[in-house]
Amino acid sequence: MRFINRELELQSLNQNWKGGNPQLIVIYGKRRVGKTELSIHFAQGKPHIYFLCDRTSMHKQLQKFTEMAGKYFKDEFLPSDGFKDWIEAFKYISHKNEKMIIIIDEFPYLAETDNAIPSIFQKIWDLYLKDSNIYLILQGSSIAMMEKTLLVYKAPLYGRRTGQLLVKPFQFKEVLDMFPDKSFEEVLSIYSIAGGTPLYLNKFIGKSYIEVVKKEILQKGQPLYEEVEFLLREELKEPRNYFVILEALSLGKRKLSEIINETGFDKGTVSRYISILDTLQITRKEIPVTEKIPEKSRKGIYRIDDNFFSFWFRFVFRNRSFLEEGKVAEAVIQIQKAMPVILAQNYEKAAIEVLRRLFNKHKISLSFESYGRWWDKDKEIDLVATNYHTNEILFGEVKWSNKQIGTNIYEDLKKKARAVEWGKKGRKEYFAIFSKSGFTKDMVELAEKDKVFLIHKDKLL
Repeated sequence: MRFINRELELQSLNQNWKGGNPQLIVIYGKRRVGKTELSIHFAQGKPHIYFLCDRTSMHKQLQKFTEMAGKYFKDEFLPSDGFKDWIEAFKYISHKNEKMIIIIDEFPYLAETDNAIPSIFQKIWDLYLKDSNIYLILQGSSIAMMEKTLLVYKAPLYGRRTGQLLVKPFQFKEVLDMFPDKSFEEVLSIYSIAGGTPLYLNKFIGKSYIEVVKKEILQKGQPLYEEVEFLLREELKEPRNYFVILEALSLGKRKLSEIINETGFDKGTVSRYISILDTLQITRKEIPVTEKIPEKSRKGIYRIDDNFFSFWFRFVFRNRSFLEEGKVAEAVIQIQKAMPVILAQNYEKAAIEVLRRLFNKHKISLSFESYGRWWDKDKEIDLVATNYHTNEILFGEVKWSNKQIGTNIYEDLKKKARAVEWGKKGRKEYFAIFSKSGFTKDMVELAEKDKVFLIHKDKLL
């Protein structure tokens, strides 16, 4: 897989390497997000051992690690049946007194094998590594497990780590940079299907989105055809119940009451499952951006935040009956019909990043602390940005339509803005309108007069 982006993460890792001090770095993030590629890319050209844990016995894993250490140090006298434990292994390595990187990938698998592993690695750090030249990276995909074993206050290694990186999916602006030869609409289509997951995005390089959908996602036997089932089985003990929740969300059930009615689960069960899905960064609870105390708001709605999960549930999961027979054409027709609506939804999602990027590019001296949507009863605004310190607020309308945007859209946005109760008297208001197909002459002239930001796809007029 081609390594892309991650400049900031690499810069952080390399700065620590150049510092010369021993390091214990924790790298974590959801599966497929590119943690392994990041750590291996960082280690290239540097002395290192990369070890991938699995779910075999501790003895087998120690055997494999011993073999790798023997090859690295060219030591044929290491015991063939492996070090007796991890303490002995790191004692051996530390006594070599070499500056090197050791990457332990999927560390949670090791911890599953022996609950004492976090305490054992604490002892290893205290006895052998804290005064060594070792750059130790512990990384894993189970976010909950990584936090439990390494990052929470009571975790044995909590006070020992010298750094941590939460590797996140790419944002839309990074997906745009990844496909410089594709049109904005094509990139938005790819983002709407794959989200920001590098493994999925790489499959679209040099191909149209529909070609990848046909051959990689809808085709029985291909990895992405069963990807969501695999990921849920890896992370969860009761994947069947989570499937029911996610299917309800994919059907547009956003309120807690709607999800309860659709699934038949009680409120406590739904809340518990969604909380876990939030932790896995699959779903997200959305609150109107102007709410003063978000955690107490009763206006929260739920959505699948991972674009690939959303696409998969809508077009693979629901069409399994004929996809299992290799009948792909019907699903492709559904996708092509639905894409304008899907693009409209994801253009709204991407608009925040587009706006930030344009402000930075054009050196517009506006800064906002919070970005999101706003709604109340029968009114809704696609994008609202606020800054409590400067008492400034921006209202945005996002339109993915084949028609040019006229002054009526702007006037309607101003009316809705008056219903937003936020800020002190005399707040400073700004307006931005995003359009797929541009703007009428009247709207362009009015925007110049009222200083409205007009964005055509991702370009500021």
